[in-house]
Amino acid sequence: MSESEEPKIIIDEDWKSKVEREKAEAEAASQEQPAEQADASDEGPLPEASLTLLVTTLLTQAMASMGQIPAEEGAEPKVNLPYAKHFIDLVGVIEEKTQGNLTEDESKFVSESLHQMRMLYVNVANSGKA
Repeated sequence: MSESEEPKIIIDEDWKSKVEREKAEAEAASQEQPAEQADASDEGPLPEASLTLLVTTLLTQAMASMGQIPAEEGAEPKVNLPYAKHFIDLVGVIEEKTQGNLTEDESKFVSESLHQMRMLYVNVANSGKA
């Protein structure tokens, strides 16, 4: 290539305006996102994460699986004992793996809740609802 045939640099003005427009759209979208998150928080603040909340959540699932939580209006609650056993066993794992690391109140809560769920499981299993 000779010096007279050097490639010319062509600046595309449309490209610049497209980049500017995309940048403005991205900025507008990032500003809208917190507004959407604010709408979700209208339901109230989330509870503080804790061992008690975790255990309660798992045992609520166990209760639902044992038919102890009302189903939709007019529907009979479904009993699924294998799921209930699974959730109860998960709490048992938590109790085992956290032994010696819980406060006295936490330890008592986990132990007593687990005992109550196991007794409920036996009652439901023996009632023939499964």
